[in-house]
Amino acid sequence: MLTALDNRPRSHAQKLLAAVVRRLLGGKQGTSGIGERDVNERVTVVATLLPGSRERAAQILAKGAPYGLRLAGFRRHSVFLAEEAVVFVFEGPDIEGLVRDLVNDPASSASFSIWAPLLAGTPVLAREEFHWEAGQSE
Repeated sequence: MLTALDNRPRSHAQKLLAAVVRRLLGGKQGTSGIGERDVNERVTVVATLLPGSRERAAQILAKGAPYGLRLAGFRRHSVFLAEEAVVFVFEGPDIEGLVRDLVNDPASSASFSIWAPLLAGTPVLAREEFHWEAGQSE
């Protein structure tokens, strides 16, 4: 059984999130170097909603993030909601380390359990493959 850092049993939602983080980290244990702290990285977690769960998901999202985004080190966080999916976008320097810290914090990760009854299967990680913004060459 997976356990939190304090060795307490993890909830179903925490196990799902831990699985996503394992995929995100791909076995990495360290964090990016200090010189890379100014680079804004993005990662997305995509979860399939059970049929009829969209309204409850919207209610959860209307309350905002259940943890301090700025204190967690994120620069931006967006959530997109479709009829059958919810997409969480996290942005910040050393995004892998930030997400790892969020999941490993018992208080923050416990707040994810509200999503467990709404999800079909394990959320999947989507890494950014293309990004463009004004001022960059096309």
